[in-house]
Amino acid sequence: MSSPVERLSELVIGTVESISSDEIRVLLDLDAPQSTALNTGTPTSFPRLNSYVLIPNEAGATVAYVTWIGIERSPFPKRSGLKDFGLIDLPFPLRKMALTPIGTLTVRRDRRAGTSVYDLSRGVVAFPSVGDQILIPTPEQIAAIVGAKDKDRRVRIGSSPLAANTSIMVDPDKIFGRHVAVLGNTGSGKSCSVAGLIRWSLDAAQTALTNPAEGPNARFIILDPNGEYAKAFADRADNVRLFRVPPVDDQKGERALRLPAWLWNGHEWTAVSFARPGAQRPLLLQALRDLKSGNLADVPAAALVRRHIYSYRLLVDALLARGPAAFAGDAGPRRQCGDLMDNMAADCDAMSARLDGDPAATLTDIAATIRDVANNRRGNNGWFNSFAVEEIESVQAALQSFLDQVEDALAAAQITEDAPIPFDVQMLPDHLERIAATEGGGLAGFISTLGMRIRGMMADPRLGQVVGSEPQISFDTWLDDLIGSNASANGQVAIIDLSLVPSEVVHIVVAVLGRLTFEALQRYRRLHPDGKPLPTTLVLEEAHSFVRRGGNDEGVPENPAQLCRETFEKIAREGRKFGLGLMLSSQRPSELSPTILAQCNTFLLHRIVNDLDQALVARLVPDNVAGLLKELPSLPSRQAVLLGWATPIPLLVEMDELAEEHRPQSSDPDFWDVWTGKSPRVIDWPTLVQDWTGEPPAQP
Repeated sequence: MSSPVERLSELVIGTVESISSDEIRVLLDLDAPQSTALNTGTPTSFPRLNSYVLIPNEAGATVAYVTWIGIERSPFPKRSGLKDFGLIDLPFPLRKMALTPIGTLTVRRDRRAGTSVYDLSRGVVAFPSVGDQILIPTPEQIAAIVGAKDKDRRVRIGSSPLAANTSIMVDPDKIFGRHVAVLGNTGSGKSCSVAGLIRWSLDAAQTALTNPAEGPNARFIILDPNGEYAKAFADRADNVRLFRVPPVDDQKGERALRLPAWLWNGHEWTAVSFARPGAQRPLLLQALRDLKSGNLADVPAAALVRRHIYSYRLLVDALLARGPAAFAGDAGPRRQCGDLMDNMAADCDAMSARLDGDPAATLTDIAATIRDVANNRRGNNGWFNSFAVEEIESVQAALQSFLDQVEDALAAAQITEDAPIPFDVQMLPDHLERIAATEGGGLAGFISTLGMRIRGMMADPRLGQVVGSEPQISFDTWLDDLIGSNASANGQVAIIDLSLVPSEVVHIVVAVLGRLTFEALQRYRRLHPDGKPLPTTLVLEEAHSFVRRGGNDEGVPENPAQLCRETFEKIAREGRKFGLGLMLSSQRPSELSPTILAQCNTFLLHRIVNDLDQALVARLVPDNVAGLLKELPSLPSRQAVLLGWATPIPLLVEMDELAEEHRPQSSDPDFWDVWTGKSPRVIDWPTLVQDWTGEPPAQP
């Protein structure tokens, strides 16, 4: 049996020749392995680009990966053992390597087990010096480098082709808790990786359960614009909720995708109706408040009356601020002040007739007070004499008394335009026009186009199936369907099939689903004394379609695409604190919102060919992984680079292969097999038309 010193010498393959902060040049020994290393106890391919080597030092060993391998013509090595050629100055081909340091491997003794335990940490504690030895890592050290034996890495996602196919394990808390981006071109295995991460995590949680009969208490919400994930989880029907645009097949467990318009907040209504900021947006928000609070009468409600009185009080405040000259000077200002008093008294009388109880009586008294002030200063010819400051202040106090009286009652029952309270959406255009007519000032013309847009949207049968209020559904039932209550009740995965959602509302649908999930988790944490969040993962497939990069130009009306991006930017910034993890999947990272990408802590990079996408990924990645990133254009399917928070050092991973029946429905079309009859296709256009239109085909 070899001694530790002999064992160490068997692993030496070269020495450090030169060193800088980001690169180490190595001279390989003449007897270093040419293609396969046997000295580690396990046959290992060496040398190989992006494989790992160790450089021992006082802190343990610096871990580096190979970025370049080549042959350079150098002076004949004196240590070669060929004495007859030692005095001949001829060029000799020597193998050399370039390394990039990426971490530090330390060792500690496990006294109970009597074995050595290796730990990997990010960063270089001590740089090597010229002449230091370069070692091939043993299988135990390789396992520590890729994290195969770390206790907090519980889910296997694949193996390392550069580390003797050692298992690659990840920690679900780091993968899903700090946002992950799965990026790669079409056909690189991106969708399979997303489905696999979910499946493998649920399988690992199932085996770790104290009571396996209960099932994992997990929540995954997949926003699927291509309708490809239903197939990937078809074998888990009892634990999957599949939502689709009606009609749905109850026999297959499908559920109707419902997102009633009363769930939308004010910003979402503004975006989908393209309400202008001048007159349309304030009146739209007022109409939503009225309808959600039940103020459907033809007369102004208490809240609307309060708004009028508050406006009058502001006018009186401004009058007093201008000083006595505004109501005790020339005839013109005195006349304007008197007319204001007459108008306020008449309006207070009219509004008091539309109210009940004490507020109505108070408003009548205010009208009398204002009228007395005006009559006391009215001359025989209709002109007004100078008003006293005390009289104007008495009017101000009377108006404030009404505001104080109704303030508490209105505050207790205050309902905002953002409250998810059911109301009849069909009444919104009519109520908008009613408010515009009440306000006057020619607002009806501005509101008519807004009302027409809302009527057209609500009348569209394609939209009504998704955003309509029929059949009725309660908010708590809707949340239970979407987010889920527990695994035994409705499973761990919710798949939202967006493939047939009309393009007019698809961005609003995605934005509302994201916002309501986020706000529900915010309120969940607030209502629980321990403050612990409810872990949930929101998966956004084809993310570049929904969170496309762009600026938020001031003065430009909100549109659904901009609103969708802003919603997910907020989730990316704040979701982690409330237990909401974000998983993005995209084939065009250069088109994604920089804010969202910057908040992703883990990246799984499949094959990326486009130059712009490669450049963006290189800027996002904080680690010195230029060598690994250069492999992105040539990565085969299923291979990816894992880097970021989920792993101390960047890893090349060959993702575990999913069974054919567990893969998302995103495989390439088989043209040749269809052309040659090997894979026949049955064409039934009448059935397709019936599914499309909802009507049976015409009989011949």
